[in-house]
Formats: sequence, C-alpha cells, structure tokens
Amino acid sequence: MYSYSYKKRVRYAETDKMGYLYYGHYAKYYEIGRVEAMRSLGFPYKKMEDELGVMLPVVHMECRYIAPAFYDDEIEIQTILKEKPTKLITFHNTLVNSENKVINQAVVKLFFIDMQSGQRISIPSQLAQLLNPYFKN
Repeated sequence: MYSYSYKKRVRYAETDKMGYLYYGHYAKYYEIGRVEAMRSLGFPYKKMEDELGVMLPVVHMECRYIAPAFYDDEIEIQTILKEKPTKLITFHNTLVNSENKVINQAVVKLFFIDMQSGQRISIPSQLAQLLNPYFKN
C-alpha cells in the first residue's frame, strides 16, 4: 500500500453562497492528491505524458460527502493506492479537516492510455518499479 498526504486551504473562489466548498470542486482536490502523490514518488504526470506518451483519463469516480469544508479551512488530502496498479490505477481519497474529522471520501479509477494509439496499456515500467517496494507480499 502506498499513501501520501497533501494539505490545501479552501479558497474563497471555491465556495458557494453558503460558504461551503462547492461540491463540484471536490474532484479537483482528488486530482491534487493523486498528482502530488505521483510527484512524491519522483514520477510526475508531466514526465509520464511528455516523456512516455502516457495519459491517465478518469474512467470512474464515486464520492461520499460527510461534512462540509468551509472557506479558509485547511484540508488534508490523503491519497492511497491499496492495490498495485496494472492497466487500471485506483486512488482512494480521504479529505480531513483541521479537527481531524473525515469530511469526504472518494474512489477514483483511471486507465493508462498510450497517447499516440489511444489504446489501454499496462502501467509504465518506471512507475511499477517505484511502487514495487510498497506492494511486497
């Protein structure tokens, strides 16, 4: 299992009239979590796209809203890979507020796609090697 946490503050522009983090912005927080998790491994999205020609489109997302986040709240985005990726990579996200209360949970699934052919491919070997130590039996 691989996990990474990243903190982000809710901006005013991300809130609705009630002062809550607008529900449509949660997917952006999941993206921040997975991009920063990949960067922490030394394998940023930019490298995967620009050097390897591999993209990761979202194919499934489900989330559960538990409690609201408000303007200026500092949110911890916890991103976990519970299983070793193959042709599909599944990120489990938990958003936690500064009182350590879980406010949102999500599962986001993405395919590895060759940008030139548009076909599904297996996880790039460079990424698999970086993740191997986290998934030893």
